[in-house]
Amino acid sequence: MKITEGYDLLTNTLHQRRQKLANLINFPVILWSGRSIPRNYPALTYPFRASSHFLYFAGLPLENAAIRLESGKLELFLDDAPASSTLWHGEMPKRAEIAELIGADAAFPMAELKARSINAATIAIQDSWTQLQQSQILDRPLAPPNSPTGIDLELTQAIVSLRLSHDAASLAELRQAAAVTVEAHKAGMVATRNAQIEAGVRAAMESVIISKNMTYAYPSIVTVHGEVLHSEHYHNPLQAGDLLLADVGAETSTGWAADVTRTWPVSGKFSPTQRAIYDVVLAAHDACIDKVSPGVEYQDIHLLAARIMAEGLLDLGILRGNVEDLVEMDAHALFFVHGIGHLIGLDVHDMEDLGDLAGYEEGRTRSSRFGLGFLRLNRVLRPGMLVSIEPGFYQVPAILNNPENRAKYEDFVNWEELEKFADVRGIRIEDDILVSEKGREVLTGELPTKAPEIEELVAVNT
Repeated sequence: MKITEGYDLLTNTLHQRRQKLANLINFPVILWSGRSIPRNYPALTYPFRASSHFLYFAGLPLENAAIRLESGKLELFLDDAPASSTLWHGEMPKRAEIAELIGADAAFPMAELKARSINAATIAIQDSWTQLQQSQILDRPLAPPNSPTGIDLELTQAIVSLRLSHDAASLAELRQAAAVTVEAHKAGMVATRNAQIEAGVRAAMESVIISKNMTYAYPSIVTVHGEVLHSEHYHNPLQAGDLLLADVGAETSTGWAADVTRTWPVSGKFSPTQRAIYDVVLAAHDACIDKVSPGVEYQDIHLLAARIMAEGLLDLGILRGNVEDLVEMDAHALFFVHGIGHLIGLDVHDMEDLGDLAGYEEGRTRSSRFGLGFLRLNRVLRPGMLVSIEPGFYQVPAILNNPENRAKYEDFVNWEELEKFADVRGIRIEDDILVSEKGREVLTGELPTKAPEIEELVAVNT
């Protein structure tokens, strides 16, 4: 990490976050940043990503660092780089310089952390080496981050309450990530003209992100197999008649994410069947965005998407029956199996390392229903929340060919009619929606969603 002149860490905001935490708990907290993990020999590591809980209060992606928070004050624990590292990594900022930048009240070498760890709460880090260090310094076993106990649970609940709504500084970062993500998607559409395989489009999209000194917030999904929800393969050829689903998002240098999906025809023109399904998904997308507002139950937004999807598939002759009955029996979930979206923030699925402690209101648990079990967020929306809205249609062979599903929905799915839509493997349309005081703001709204506009962007370059 290099610190350049003029780098603004918004230390006032960081101080405000620490003070807000102090107003919620009355015990010390130690948060670790984590460390890079070797790939096949010690000097060759995977890209380092600091813990988001650490980043929220420290502001910088420091490696092998910890912060101690108590009564609104912050102590930084970090070792200065040895002189020998200069040859390989250049001059690195000293601990005192970093402490000043993040507004730390004191700074110490890591060796002194043990003496300051009595009765401190924490959240377990993902990497096993840091987890072991946490346990040794705190002198107690640690529960996984999704099932903390005692003061660790109190800390987790306090951090969730703070991070659910974004402050002005985080929103500035999130807007930057959204803007770069929009630019990346447009570049992907342009690149479709000359790309031979999915990787060519992926490269064009990620190059935009990298050129802005950002990284991608999650492994990019750029695939003609849109029915594979988290496909990370990019070798398939791009052929006329294919739909290309691109789920790509940028992450700023301090960890704030965007998450956007568009689906476009490789040829620049949707087929009639592709356009029919696309418009159903878009209708759900638009209606759900219009419903985002403070005080609205997010699960109600999901159920709205389910009803619109069911109605659209009913109109196309794919489903049979009554819309409400079809949703109640989860017939729509044969094609729209996931939830309508999730929280976005320092993680693209914000705070999901905490399991449902962040995504679900206290006292709520996941449904066992086929059509609700994958809902990642089940809360009342409040101002400052950033959520994704991402309805989709997928023909997943493992779901559609499942004998139990075939038997259960035999009278409610027109399988012969469905065969006419074989050129629609998967369609998803996703945007990032900020819950404002009076309604909503689409942070990624500069990227078109309507089919004619999508076709124009792609066809102009094919």
